[in-house]
Amino acid sequence: MSNVSHTRADITSHPDVSEMRERYARMLGGRDVALVDGPVFLVGLYCAVSPWVLHFSASQPTLVQHNLIMGIAIAVLGLGFTAIPERMYGLSWAICAMGIWMIVSPWVVGSSPDMGVILNNVIIGGLTLLLGLACAGAAAKTNRT
Repeated sequence: MSNVSHTRADITSHPDVSEMRERYARMLGGRDVALVDGPVFLVGLYCAVSPWVLHFSASQPTLVQHNLIMGIAIAVLGLGFTAIPERMYGLSWAICAMGIWMIVSPWVVGSSPDMGVILNNVIIGGLTLLLGLACAGAAAKTNRT
């Protein structure tokens, strides 16, 4: 009868253990923000379409262009975190800066914005700032190890 019981062996004696560890690290490397890149992309898309969703495209034409450009930029950063996260970690703080700018932009870019426009940009900016801080925290954690 053959021995079918599997004994648990120590993998450190495996001849390819260093290569297996490196491959495993490469496969998992840069995916610390896997739960953040999707929401960053969605916040960017909403920011881009928000003037038409909230119907302030006629009353705030400069803010419409601003939100469209900022939304596209945030969405592109979200796509970058998905495609090449290990190279995009350096832009984590840029997302934070974009979030802060979105918070103050109704008063800087807009002309006497109403409460809906202000709340829209403050919420988008707050979410962008929080997601940027999460990305920056993951980048700092990755750089420490």
